[in-house]
Amino acid sequence: MYTGLQHAHSGLAYLVLLGVAISFIAALAGLLGGKTFTDKNRKLGLLGLIPTHLQWVIGLILYFVSPLGLKSASGAAMKDATTRLYVLEHPLMMVLAVILITIGYSKAKRQIGTNQGFKTMTIFYGLGLILILSRIPWNAWLG
Repeated sequence: MYTGLQHAHSGLAYLVLLGVAISFIAALAGLLGGKTFTDKNRKLGLLGLIPTHLQWVIGLILYFVSPLGLKSASGAAMKDATTRLYVLEHPLMMVLAVILITIGYSKAKRQIGTNQGFKTMTIFYGLGLILILSRIPWNAWLG
């Protein structure tokens, strides 16, 4: 079970990055183009929201079953950069990213018919994307 969850979490990360990036770029294009935020644009925001939430659920389960998660939490773990990344930094930043993306989507869906929905999604999805990119364990991902 652990290995399957680990592979799902790693594989889904690509979809999360792609979905959030597409949603962000589409929102930025709409904002800069002075377009009106429509229901179609709201649905495009779901490309970032849905895989992010699914990833969060899998990550939460992994946090409690993985030897790199809660089981590693100790004072000594905070002195080791890699362990600290898995125990504290990665989970915390990903939770904040999920919250920002969720808030951005929730606020934007109420702004249909204005240009403000694009601004909201650009800001919140952009911040979420920055947080995600800042705390991906790149050494494990690319190594």
